[in-house]
Amino acid sequence: MMFAAGLGIPMFASLNAGLGQQLHGAISATAVSFTVGLLVALAVLSFTGFPAAASFTMDKPYLYFGAVFMLFYASAVAFSAPKIGLGNAIFFVLMGQLISAALIDHFGLLGVIQSSLTLKRVIGLFVMAIGLYLARKPV
Repeated sequence: MMFAAGLGIPMFASLNAGLGQQLHGAISATAVSFTVGLLVALAVLSFTGFPAAASFTMDKPYLYFGAVFMLFYASAVAFSAPKIGLGNAIFFVLMGQLISAALIDHFGLLGVIQSSLTLKRVIGLFVMAIGLYLARKPV
């Protein structure tokens, strides 16, 4: 499932960037994409069931900020990909994901399982970063 999600990220980025050019604005494209996503999610929930109203608590208000990060990601890619190329935009996204995921895991932030950043993991992240760089380096 996560591999399929990974396949979808560049497709979403490319489609949202194209929509941004068509609509003459990254925020406009992101608003349209989120609206379509909301409608699809509501359609799915109509079959699978909506969460109980009591589930929407404010005991962990930071959980609702995921949407802000997605808004920033979608708008940034829609803005950047036409200017620097989709591959380069995704390269920087992946580098940011590697660094962020390593820090979140290391400190056990945001309720995730804590997993220390060992020398072996640092070397693995460095090797992945080199691989990403080489995959994007022009000939």
